[in-house]
Amino acid sequence: MSKKSDAGKFALAAGIGAALGAIGGLLFAPKSGKETRADIKEKAGEAKDFTVKKAHEVKDFAGKEVEKAKQAGHKLFSKHKDDTKSDEE
Repeated sequence: MSKKSDAGKFALAAGIGAALGAIGGLLFAPKSGKETRADIKEKAGEAKDFTVKKAHEVKDFAGKEVEKAKQAGHKLFSKHKDDTKSDEE
């Protein structure tokens, strides 16, 4: 596994852990129901923003990797084509 993959998994786990910890803290805090619901709504919005940001990062990373693979494939195909042409001559 790559270091980037491990770092991404760690970041995701840390984000999930932080969100669960925050929700647990909110649920057990001595606040009114209205305050607790407002806090949960705020934390849910933060979690959504974090998830959207990470999804965009993953999409960008995947797009770059796909482009690298395409370029490598084109190079390989071109080399193979050139080698085949040389063999025919």
